[in-house]
Amino acid sequence: VQLQASGGGLVLPGGSLRLSCVDRGRTFSNYHMGWFRQAPGKEREFVGTIAWNGGTTFYAESVKGRFTISRDNAKNTVYLQMNSLKPEDTAVYYCAADVRFQNMRWSSAIFGQGTQVTVSS
Repeated sequence: VQLQASGGGLVLPGGSLRLSCVDRGRTFSNYHMGWFRQAPGKEREFVGTIAWNGGTTFYAESVKGRFTISRDNAKNTVYLQMNSLKPEDTAVYYCAADVRFQNMRWSSAIFGQGTQVTVSS
């Protein structure tokens, strides 16, 4: 797995962005994929996850109804569509592979490099 995220930037409150993450490796379709984020001075937190076949998604309460995760296994790519962005969504966003629910929390051991999202007027 070799993850490369893109699509971050500066956006006004209420705006939208779509992040993409390409897996340069060969095992993308085997994994549940996901997104995490880390704001300055805070720990990295779970944003959402999508099953290996795209059939199931799960989101953090803070983004539910505003963010949507999708994937295209033919392109080895996972997406994060972010709508109605708020200043508190400002963070570095990381895509992750092999996302699991363990010890009462979502986690992953495989992260790509992050992409900065800044929501500000």
